[in-house]
Parts: sequence; structure tokens; C-alpha cells
Amino acid sequence: MTTLFTPDHEWLRIEGDVATIGVTDYAQSQLGDVVFVELPKIGRQLKKAEAAAVVESVKAASDVYAPITGEVLEVNDALQTDPALVNSDAGGAAWFFKLKIADKAELDGLMDEAAYTAHTA
Repeated sequence: MTTLFTPDHEWLRIEGDVATIGVTDYAQSQLGDVVFVELPKIGRQLKKAEAAAVVESVKAASDVYAPITGEVLEVNDALQTDPALVNSDAGGAAWFFKLKIADKAELDGLMDEAAYTAHTA
């Protein structure tokens, strides 16, 4: 299992040809208290950099972008009933959606944890 990061503060956990996607702890700390999460529909074909989900906090609403191209296989329904999970466990239980990876070459442009840590410093 490999974890990668985007400059837009999303993380991807890669397992075979499936990527689980969420927002980083840094992102949730910038958002403040999350009050609503809108997730993509299962079966939706997402293109890299396309708005895929929305996170609303007491401060603002932010888009979550598809970091790679793929088909939505699963969404985290727990976020519908408990959006505050994004604040309490951004890198774990608060994953947003799972994508079937269309082109593994797109992963090459993403950051590892050390590069992401430097990016947010």
C-alpha cells in the first residue's frame, strides 16, 4: 500500500488498481469545523483535476478534486451522517471515495509524504 499526496491537499492510498481518496489533516485544519460533505455518485467517471466532492465548513465550501482519472467504485456514507469525521480522522476513517485507477502513469506526478510535508511547511 502506497500513500501519495496532491498539491491541493488530497491523499491517495493505492492498493492494486484502486485508489482511496481523502483530504489531508493540513486541509481539514485550514477548513475548520466540517459541517457537510457531498460525495460523487458511484459509477461516475472522473477525469483528473475534475471537481469530485464538496466539503463545507463553518468558514467556507471547498471542492475536492479527482487527483487521477477513474471510475468511482465506493463512497464513504459515514461522512453524510458524521461530517466531523473529516476533522477527527482526516487521514483514516474520513476517506471520501474509491476510484478504479484508469492510468497508473498519472500517479507519477504526485508527492510522497516527505515531499508533501515540505510542500506544507
